[in-house]
Amino acid sequence: MPDLSRRSALILGGAGIAATAVGGTGFFVNQRNSSTTSPAIPSGSDLVEPPELRSVSGTLTVDLESSPQQVTIAGRDVRALSYNGGVPGPTLRVRAGDTLSVSLHNGLADPSNLHVHGLHVSPENNGDNMFVTVAAGDSFDYQYELPANHPPGVYWYHPHHHGFVADQVFGGLYGAIIVEDPDPIPASRERVLVISDITLDSAGTIPAATAMEKMSGREGDLVLVNGQLTPSMTARPGERERWRIVNACVSRYLRLRLDGQQLSLLGIDSGRFEAAHDVDEVVLAPGNRADLLVTGTAGTSVLRAHTYDRGMSGGMMIGGGSSTAADDVALASFIVTGDDVATVAAIPGQPIPRDLRTATVTARRELIFAMGMGGDTGSGMGGNMGGGMGGGMMSATINGQVFDATRIDTTVQFDSVEDWMLTNTSPLDHPMHLHVWPMQIIEQSGQPVKTIMWQDVVNIPARSTVRVRVAFDDFSGRTVYHCHILDHEDSGMMGVITAN
Repeated sequence: MPDLSRRSALILGGAGIAATAVGGTGFFVNQRNSSTTSPAIPSGSDLVEPPELRSVSGTLTVDLESSPQQVTIAGRDVRALSYNGGVPGPTLRVRAGDTLSVSLHNGLADPSNLHVHGLHVSPENNGDNMFVTVAAGDSFDYQYELPANHPPGVYWYHPHHHGFVADQVFGGLYGAIIVEDPDPIPASRERVLVISDITLDSAGTIPAATAMEKMSGREGDLVLVNGQLTPSMTARPGERERWRIVNACVSRYLRLRLDGQQLSLLGIDSGRFEAAHDVDEVVLAPGNRADLLVTGTAGTSVLRAHTYDRGMSGGMMIGGGSSTAADDVALASFIVTGDDVATVAAIPGQPIPRDLRTATVTARRELIFAMGMGGDTGSGMGGNMGGGMGGGMMSATINGQVFDATRIDTTVQFDSVEDWMLTNTSPLDHPMHLHVWPMQIIEQSGQPVKTIMWQDVVNIPARSTVRVRVAFDDFSGRTVYHCHILDHEDSGMMGVITAN
């Protein structure tokens, strides 16, 4: 197995396993269809996974409604956002070559839309089109055609209307997408773990983010696993579980540990290693996902969130600095008890990932992520910017510009390979997300990356560089790249790219 240092894991958003989140209180959605209110799920109850919708005969058709709902959090009635009455929304399971049709009804008071994060699908028309606006009360029919060779893995969906993204995701709008393996990987069971965070005020509502929170990227007081407070999972010794983990937090990095258990990482985002990596911790930037195998060892272990230092903002350290026991947060318990089970079949080898290090590069460019003093942060998609910083506060830019939906920032040649230097001049980490086309990480801080690592969210540490290569194949059209600290995206740290 290639040697991945802990620092490399932190920078690249990938290898290791641990837990990084802060806070912790359960979040159970109860859509009220009667006068009876379901009780909150108490701490330590069994993990509850979102309902699953599976494709049949190559098609999955989904009606998805985003709306404010009365929900119960730790015994309190609060108002939050949800897809189809649940937080998270339903898990969508598809296969390569499938057609995923989603009819989105916007029951919110603000405009919205839908992004299928990480899927390699067309950005045009009613595909993964970031320039669609679904007005309050309106609907839009999306259709995503997955290529026959689409990578298996963990993906997710969430709103992406500029100026409203952070508020809507923070409010509860997110759900997992699983693209199944063509050949199953032996496991005793599979679990979907969507990790998110939220803040509630004394009135049981989600307060507006402050200017400082927008500058640094908000982190909620409560950290949730499938909307629950420290749920429990049980297994028998020797059982191998497959955990599909999504970091659905707006800004929080997750440094995940499950000490005492055997962990093997299949991949991060759409990237799959040729052989599973034995790991101790996994670091997920906002938007990253992990495909993890957990083999049970007798005893009780705790999935913990350890602090992650993502830099300084206004002289304030974000994430609490180095990890200490006092800063660790229990996210879930894993209880392994009973008789040993028979040895599970070996983890099969995976296809050798595509490697662009020897590819012909047609263009080289640099994207500079910066934060500085500025006025109001540019034009959005139809007037109301939602949560822009504005008013002389910090501006968030790429190559000195804030997002403008009417401007093309980057034009690439379809069916070409480009080499991008991602430069972060700011004192905060910025996780960069490119829609449609995944990125191969080639170099970080001037040092070559020895393993083949593909991700669609690549962390750029504060005052550092990461070099990636991108194959702009299969799909032409216009989409975006941006910081996945969603407050930074809403404040202008996003650019428009077209492949033609």
